[in-house]
Amino acid sequence: MPPIPSKLRKAYINLDHPSVTLRFEDGHEIRIAKGKVKTFDAYAGEVIKVVAIYDPTSGERDLLESIRAEDLPDADPHETR
Repeated sequence: MPPIPSKLRKAYINLDHPSVTLRFEDGHEIRIAKGKVKTFDAYAGEVIKVVAIYDPTSGERDLLESIRAEDLPDADPHETR
């Protein structure tokens, strides 16, 4: 049985695009408006697709990057708990 990957608390900052969606391997998505920061839990080794949405009325999306969870910045400086 493979080891259970560790859970990571990460953040994504959207400074360049009107709206960005993070698509996770398990199928859930997080939307982030321009100028905002979102923090979330992800698993080590999980690949997250970063997709730009320029026109929400259109179905067209641009894949910006696929990034591993451990390569994203930690959530610590961005959280206000």
